[in-house]
Amino acid sequence: MITMIVFVRRKAGMTREEFSRYWFEHHGPLVKSIPEFMRHVRKYIQYHPAPGLAAPGSLFGDIPDFDGVGEIWYDSREAMNASFKEPRYLEIIKPDELKFIDIDGCLSFIGDERVMFDDFRV
Repeated sequence: MITMIVFVRRKAGMTREEFSRYWFEHHGPLVKSIPEFMRHVRKYIQYHPAPGLAAPGSLFGDIPDFDGVGEIWYDSREAMNASFKEPRYLEIIKPDELKFIDIDGCLSFIGDERVMFDDFRV
């Protein structure tokens, strides 16, 4: 299992609230509605700024300011690559990303999870 983690920045001229609302209410459901893309995906998570906290980056000095973090889990790097080559991704999802995401301002990381501690209790 691998995870693609993307630190996301909003397009210029868009407020953080507009960005968050669009990403959650429009883009997320759009992504989930494309079976040709989703057949490769095992998990899709959006992290939005927590309410009541200081602006991202302000607590730890010179950490870049991002508007959210996305996680997409795949079985393999090959599955990840295939998802972004799907014609319906290129036709529908990618153009929507360009409407609200500053692609050049984003930061991506691809890794495999190695849990060091997990005390999650239901």
